[in-house]
Amino acid sequence: MSDVRIGKSQVYASALGLGTNAVGGHNLYPNLEDENGKEIIRTALNNGLTLLDTAFAYGHGRSEELIGEVLQEPEFDRSRVIVATKAAHDLKQGGKFNNSPDFLREAVETALQRLQTDYIDIFYIHYPDEATPKNEAAQALRELKDAGKIRAIGVSNFSLAQLKEANQDGYVDIVEDRFSLLHREHEKTLFPYLKANEISFVPYYPLDSGLLTGKYDQETHFEDSDLRSKNPDFKGERLKKIIHTVDQLKPLAKDYDATVTQLVLAWYMKHPQIDVVIPGAKRPDQVEANAKAVDIHLSTIDFDKIDQLFK
Repeated sequence: MSDVRIGKSQVYASALGLGTNAVGGHNLYPNLEDENGKEIIRTALNNGLTLLDTAFAYGHGRSEELIGEVLQEPEFDRSRVIVATKAAHDLKQGGKFNNSPDFLREAVETALQRLQTDYIDIFYIHYPDEATPKNEAAQALRELKDAGKIRAIGVSNFSLAQLKEANQDGYVDIVEDRFSLLHREHEKTLFPYLKANEISFVPYYPLDSGLLTGKYDQETHFEDSDLRSKNPDFKGERLKKIIHTVDQLKPLAKDYDATVTQLVLAWYMKHPQIDVVIPGAKRPDQVEANAKAVDIHLSTIDFDKIDQLFK
């Protein structure tokens, strides 16, 4: 798998990574087992997925701890793994978002301890707060970068105005935000700015909670007790239209001897403004299946066909 450069930094990551909110994210998902989470990490690394995307918010640091434990295992070389983590939730303030320089410095130090490493490859401000000037937050991260504690500076869930404020001095290397075939607003607004400023982009929810995997059909219904039923994508005519559109990917996936999931991941990897895609997984076999997407060489014609299908 060829590596991509993260912004203007010296960090190079695999184009397909792993989102780890189901690794140690006991506050997000029921019945997670730590050993299964560690096996998910091992499977990713053994299949060439070198970027592990985590956050303090995933289990209040438990995801970072599990990654740190795996990276201590003798078969893995820390220098070949790209660890990305995020922070903003300040437990001293009841989980309120905090971007202050003091908070960010402490967040980096405690993340380093949980990860059992002396540097973090990519550190994101997970969410913007209301009070901190974003250029001051970025300056604090720049100082941590100069000190060798982090290697690339990122922001997540920032508006375009907040990103511009954070990037006043050109410090931002990477942005992580929601984007998928179903949610493409950033193509018109955010992407031109990222391209002009050599900032990398990572989409989260690339498979839209399973909607883009082809596993649902027109008979699928989500009960009111299911959290997905609160999401407009999972309701009524909108859900039916999405399922109908995804069904049209199945013949194309067959042409590539691939699953719909693998085809969709290949589309992201061919997208000119997407640098890394980080699907999550709850089982090691899902990671193994996702990793096969790197072997799909999507033609420009088929990229455009998928692009137009979801416009």
